[in-house]
Amino acid sequence: MSSIQVIDRSVSLLDAISQYEDAASLKLLSADTGLHPSTAFRILGALMESGLVEKNAAGHYRLGRKLAHLAGKVRQGLDLREQALDIMEALRDEIGETVNLTVRESDEVIYIERATPNRMMRVEQVIGSRAPLHVTAVGKLMLAELGESFLNAYTQRTGLKSYTPHTITTAPKLLEEIQQAHALGFAYDNEEAEEGVGCIGVLIYDGKQHVVAGLSISAPIERRKDAWVKLVKDAGKKISERLGR
Repeated sequence: MSSIQVIDRSVSLLDAISQYEDAASLKLLSADTGLHPSTAFRILGALMESGLVEKNAAGHYRLGRKLAHLAGKVRQGLDLREQALDIMEALRDEIGETVNLTVRESDEVIYIERATPNRMMRVEQVIGSRAPLHVTAVGKLMLAELGESFLNAYTQRTGLKSYTPHTITTAPKLLEEIQQAHALGFAYDNEEAEEGVGCIGVLIYDGKQHVVAGLSISAPIERRKDAWVKLVKDAGKKISERLGR
């Protein structure tokens, strides 16, 4: 068997394994690929030695953890905005409000992409604009992920500056707010950055479970709906899955 044949057959076996939610037997994989069981067994053994395939207690085959690690390295190089934009646009079309993509830099979030609706009255965040973590929905979730020691240092550095009458300006209240948001998997901005504007935010993760960005919707507070929480969560999950989560 030539080396090219081995590679082709290895790929076909990996493709076959990936079609099953649970581990697959040698008999199934042999049938799916058209390989003789002894040939499939031999190649699967080599793939196991490389960590690309694993075998469970029943002797069935599944994709190995090394493949997930390699896939994560590929996804790290993907452009975040490119991966997120069509999902953001679909969310915008469904709710009719502005959708934002943000990343953290030090004590602020930066707006790096947006999808805006075609309507006169809308909230529009300028790409490249910044906002402190404690006044944004996504920023609160990022503070929760960073931990209480970071929050204490952040409070000392920033003084929890007030931007509207609704801004949270005390450390105990902010801690309570971010802990609740973390438990729920989403956060609100209740006119804390800008009067009249309400947001719902979630976090986006990569294949290593690291926070890489935030996704949020911004709307006039009177139009914001709690029913959008699930939609924003689902959109954030889709983007995270594209990044390897």
